[in-house]
Amino acid sequence: MTLAERLTLYEKLMRLDKPIGILLLLWPTLWALWLSNYGHPNWMIVWIFVLGTVLMRSAGCVMNDYADRDIDPHVARTKDRPLAAGLVSKKEALLLAAGLALIAFMLILRLNPLTLKLSVVALLLAISYPFTKRFFALPQAYLGIAFGFGIPMAYAAQTGQVPAIAWVLLAANVFWAIAYDTQYAMVDRADDLKIGIKTSALTFGKFDVLAVMICYGLVLSILLWIGRSLYMHWPFYMGLAMAAGLMAYHYQLIKMREPAQCFKAFLHNNWVGAVIFGGIALDFLLRK
Repeated sequence: MTLAERLTLYEKLMRLDKPIGILLLLWPTLWALWLSNYGHPNWMIVWIFVLGTVLMRSAGCVMNDYADRDIDPHVARTKDRPLAAGLVSKKEALLLAAGLALIAFMLILRLNPLTLKLSVVALLLAISYPFTKRFFALPQAYLGIAFGFGIPMAYAAQTGQVPAIAWVLLAANVFWAIAYDTQYAMVDRADDLKIGIKTSALTFGKFDVLAVMICYGLVLSILLWIGRSLYMHWPFYMGLAMAAGLMAYHYQLIKMREPAQCFKAFLHNNWVGAVIFGGIALDFLLRK
């Protein structure tokens, strides 16, 4: 196998060819970077977090495939992944994940001690998440914490502390992750049931669509509370209104539980995160 072919396999293992995970991880981090410093984030910190997001999501994907190496071959959507197909060894995967995590850690060495301490927690969350599907009925909630831990880290990096509102924002991300990853789990419901792993789609059962919409409602409610607490203006609420419209569209996609439409709704959550961030950024921009 040539070096180019090997690098292509690593790229697929890191899911760089499917950036939706990076975006779903990045948007809440950007929300926090802007909110924590009232629309004037430190640009060096922004770039550190953007690069760190790409690296840690890539490491998380590698660890996910390592954890699921005996499961993925039995699932139609994942059977051709490099580790499942035997094209990359277990040792290679672990070394790649460690290398990515090390580079990410080196990036944040310039930040304050509190952020460094929180980064250790973030690493433990990223490593442990793939294994929660074996025993936890709602691994999507754990994913929301792992995917949203950039929120308290962003506050810590820019303010030196993690105020209560950062944890409230993290809670909003947890409900958002449950919503979009339940849509993702609805795609693999039959395979997951056969294999015996835990997912929110299986836990919610016939109430899966209702659960998704309730979680969406909780996301919007929490963000409304944050907006009122921070005295946000009309662009912020316009962003939330647009997000609500997108969520209503997702209901139309998932209500019949057709796998392709559920997957489309999952991918479309990128725009939910984007319009919320757009509302935050525009709000502060117009205050100048």
